Amino acid sequence: MEARSVDVIPQGNEWQYEPKWDGFRCLLSRDGDKVDLRSKSGEALARYFPELVEAALRLKATSFLLDGEIVVPHGKGFSFDDLLQRIHPAASRVKKLSQETPALFIAFDLLADPKHRELATQALSERRAALEAFAKANFKSNPTFRLSQTTTSYATARKWLAESGGGCDGVIAKRRDLPYQAGNREGMQKIKKLRSADCVVGGFRYATKSIAGKKVVGSLLLGLYDDDGLLNHVGFTSAIKQQDKPALTEKLEPLIAPPGFTGNAPGGPSRWSTERSTQWCPLKPKLVIEVCYDHFSGMRFRHGTSILRWRPDKAPRQCTFDQLKQKAADPRKLLA
Repeated sequence: MEARSVDVIPQGNEWQYEPKWDGFRCLLSRDGDKVDLRSKSGEALARYFPELVEAALRLKATSFLLDGEIVVPHGKGFSFDDLLQRIHPAASRVKKLSQETPALFIAFDLLADPKHRELATQALSERRAALEAFAKANFKSNPTFRLSQTTTSYATARKWLAESGGGCDGVIAKRRDLPYQAGNREGMQKIKKLRSADCVVGGFRYATKSIAGKKVVGSLLLGLYDDDGLLNHVGFTSAIKQQDKPALTEKLEPLIAPPGFTGNAPGGPSRWSTERSTQWCPLKPKLVIEVCYDHFSGMRFRHGTSILRWRPDKAPRQCTFDQLKQKAADPRKLLA
């Protein structure tokens, strides 16, 4: 069951609202002494989270299928960066991290249990009642499993969206009157709280395709100043209109000069680095751009950003990490 991105929270008696957890979506099943964890793309996750397998085997129920989210607690919230580190090829590393940064499973749907083998065919309102009964019978003695809160109050959903952060990055709205919508987006919508930030353009990458035989900009590399006055690479934006690329390239090329970023720079050591990711042109810190983003963690924008506007009125040194600080509710309070 997948979600369709929308701009506003839908209203009506047919909707149920839940926090949108910032983790790995997972179908967790148990059949006797066999436990399986599957990602949304169908990849097996059990080997990366042995503590979840062990916890599932300790539940009273011996046969069930849960839909939920894998998260890793960090401080008062959940850390997606710590979660990413759990996907490691070395078994010794996986075992070590399972002890140092153990994961939780947040359940928000029940598709089968010993009494109801085909719950997925029932309406969400019935599945939710079954899930709450299942959680009451199984989760109290097993804190690795948590029940996600839900509400039918539009006002509460708006409050959750306003306070999102720290591991909860928005609101999920689900149709209470529909069965489980496997493989489509008809029964579920997601709403994220988008934010904006003023960033220094510390560098750029050329596009892989030229225009009229000339190289043009493909993406802008964004930077923010830290308390030590160092410009740190925090992400990128490639949302540049094709017709704007030649003029923007002419604007950027005269500013090419090292070092570009004086703190964290693009192309550093990473499991996700490619040859292309290390190829970039540093710029003098002269240009400021306001971008729209949905999530910031681990000193980076989690996803690519969208361009809102150029800010010639803004001094580059004003682009600091302070503007990203926000007051967010403790996401653990959204667990039943």
